[in-house]
Amino acid sequence: MKKEVQISQTYPRLTVYSEENYRGRSRIYTGNLGIRNTDSILDGIESLRFFSTSSNATLVLFTRTRFRGSFRILRGNRNIRDLDDYINGNDVESIISTNQRLTLTQVRNIRDTGNLPAGYRLI
Repeated sequence: MKKEVQISQTYPRLTVYSEENYRGRSRIYTGNLGIRNTDSILDGIESLRFFSTSSNATLVLFTRTRFRGSFRILRGNRNIRDLDDYINGNDVESIISTNQRLTLTQVRNIRDTGNLPAGYRLI
């Protein structure tokens, strides 16, 4: 039996900024989504704010585009003022933002296949 994904149009809310320390141009994204290439958004994402009312909220940061490379899983609300060298000295190149609690196994599957779970928006 497949687990049903809960989709919220309001949360999580991911605000990305073109400069460090939450400066420069910004964009707000809501709902479960994946950003394949951070350089295609605002000519690069340098900082972000992640907010959700759900305790299951998960933010996954990858060192390569299309959800590849090394990754870091973060739970709950986060403010990251500088994405440069954030994962073992590597920049963040792709992002998953969701209200769903993604397990390590699920994230590894996404990395291996490049496919997001059903109900996610791809940017």
